Amino acid sequence: MSSTPSIRVSNLIKTIRNGSRTVEILRGISFDVTAGEFVAMVGASGSGKSTLLGLLAGLDTPTSGNVNLNGTEISYLKEDDLAAVRGRLIGFVFQSYQLIPTLTALENVLLPYELNSKGQEREGLERARGLLDAVGLADRGDHYPVQLSGGEQQRVALARAFVLRPPIVLADEPTGNLDSRNGAQVMDLLLNLNRKEGTTLVLVTHDPAVAAHASRTLTIRDGALVSDQRNDAFPGSTSTNPRFG
Repeated sequence: MSSTPSIRVSNLIKTIRNGSRTVEILRGISFDVTAGEFVAMVGASGSGKSTLLGLLAGLDTPTSGNVNLNGTEISYLKEDDLAAVRGRLIGFVFQSYQLIPTLTALENVLLPYELNSKGQEREGLERARGLLDAVGLADRGDHYPVQLSGGEQQRVALARAFVLRPPIVLADEPTGNLDSRNGAQVMDLLLNLNRKEGTTLVLVTHDPAVAAHASRTLTIRDGALVSDQRNDAFPGSTSTNPRFG
């Protein structure tokens, strides 16, 4: 694993207006994620963890502070530039799958190629088919989302997230809508893809069993980072992140 930060979050603050009140959603969060690392973000509902993940993905703009992905400051880019950075750097796995209902499983996996890699259709098709095979859906590529179970839809979403070989994959409660058996299967596939592809993985979860797979766990409470704990089962672990506390 490289020691180079893949993600650097610096004093990130997010506030919103609620009538005459200003509500703090995130309060001065800073941390680094090393290239190839798997970090789980945990916290109670409303703690700010999903807002934080959205800021990492460039889906929202912070009130102040910044997010740096692979050396690119993203938080205040123009939308066209931000979209290009997202297409180049980030794969995203949603809790609710977010598949296009009028596209087949194969076409859903290919969609990032259609949007970001014009002229590479043959390479994209081979890559998409290989990933569907890797998630156990080689024979379901011509099926539409409505013809797939929830677990199968999430496996399609995993394949889509990895299809462009992004250096960073962000996952928002990827097992949250699944039963325990399908959730465990999807988590195993996500981990296997992550290791094989060598990506940086940041995952939001409320499930301690899911978080236990991570090399580090960040605990968010009331919009603040209150704990940055490394998993001692991973070689080279240290007790804390040097940018925490």
